[in-house]
Amino acid sequence: MTQTTESAATGAAAAETSAPRPDRRPSRVHRAWFVAAVTFVTILGAAAFRSLPGLLFDPLHQEFGWSRGTIGAAVSVNLALYGITAPFAAALMDRFGIRRVVAVALAVIAVGSGATVWMTAAWQLLLCWGLLVGLGTGAMALAFAATVTNRWFTERRGLVSGILTAAAASGQLIFLPVLSWTVESHGWRPAAVTVALAALAVVPFVWLLLRDHPADLGLKPYGATRFVPRPEPVTGAARRTLTVLSSAVRTGPFWLLAGTFAICGASTNGLIQTHFVPAAHDHGMPITAAASLLAVIGVFDVVGTIASGWFTDRFEPRRLLAVYYALRGLSLLFLPMLLAPSVHPPMIFFIVFYGLDWVATVPPTLALCREQYGEDSAIVFGWVLASHQVGAALVAFLGGAARDVFGSYDMVWYASGALCAVAALMALVIHRRPATPAPVLA
Repeated sequence: MTQTTESAATGAAAAETSAPRPDRRPSRVHRAWFVAAVTFVTILGAAAFRSLPGLLFDPLHQEFGWSRGTIGAAVSVNLALYGITAPFAAALMDRFGIRRVVAVALAVIAVGSGATVWMTAAWQLLLCWGLLVGLGTGAMALAFAATVTNRWFTERRGLVSGILTAAAASGQLIFLPVLSWTVESHGWRPAAVTVALAALAVVPFVWLLLRDHPADLGLKPYGATRFVPRPEPVTGAARRTLTVLSSAVRTGPFWLLAGTFAICGASTNGLIQTHFVPAAHDHGMPITAAASLLAVIGVFDVVGTIASGWFTDRFEPRRLLAVYYALRGLSLLFLPMLLAPSVHPPMIFFIVFYGLDWVATVPPTLALCREQYGEDSAIVFGWVLASHQVGAALVAFLGGAARDVFGSYDMVWYASGALCAVAALMALVIHRRPATPAPVLA
């Protein structure tokens, strides 16, 4: 028995000696934080394409005569592909590396956005902004942030996921005022070109500064007690993605997480980001003023999301989700009474309140995916994010159609508030016991 133990210890020591050694040079800041910073800048620069759709409704309607339902359909395709592509992108990152996938995605976004300046028919809007930009944004979705967080961090994951999620809001803060001024002063085409150039400008940062895995630099993940070798590339990305989905759908928590996140997408990207500017404009508010309010949402979204990440490291995620959805639903019920030609204190209160809650749901949702699905959590989160975007896509289309039919957005605000109440209840019934999906074969 003693001899066997000694042999095992000797073998373990030999294996540790043969494995790549971590860099033991003293460093004040772990390289993981630099990778997180590059990821933040990448998501920040790419956020321009998330800021534009809500600004296009009136210009495209006026120039081409397209209905808001038609324009909303293009945004709907974009949002749906954004979600559906995400889980496959997570698997492709395991196969080809993070920076290759993200660099190609940014190039596709640039092509799709730039090509819109020559469109003359609605199907071209569906092709360029719906298909191409939708596919590109899918690879730049939150699954990108989840992959970076899972690979480079074992501690502070909630905080890091909150910071990376906040990057999109920071980009919205930067680009929304610029794009709204560009649309009003020079038309929508220069704004589309700005989006294309912003996507291209991020590519060098990704290619030169981003690294796929701590082992590439001989480092341990931040907070890890042992060195983690770089895993072999996983072939069959599409098959693995579908296999993980097949395993996850057999568990109750997946459906609850997907359902709550679908309502999250419906009440943020699909509703406020897409329809707030045209709804405010219906009440006489200038487009630049409405876009500036969305930018202010981005300011407080940064604060709220980072705080949510901090809370997620310390409190039970499902209770956090219930509180976030309940407060969001309550705020939406009051919004129809607050819209007016000018900005007034109650509207500012709504913007601040809603901004703090905008994507605060992401860190606890990601934490629950990680708790339930372990190694496959990034891909499972990709599928959960797909439901988020399906919900957003439905409301992006239905919101525009409701505006065409009823002449206002009031019913959309009330329905979304009720859905948020349902999401709060769903979050509370998620089991804490980790699920054990069947093993996934590469």
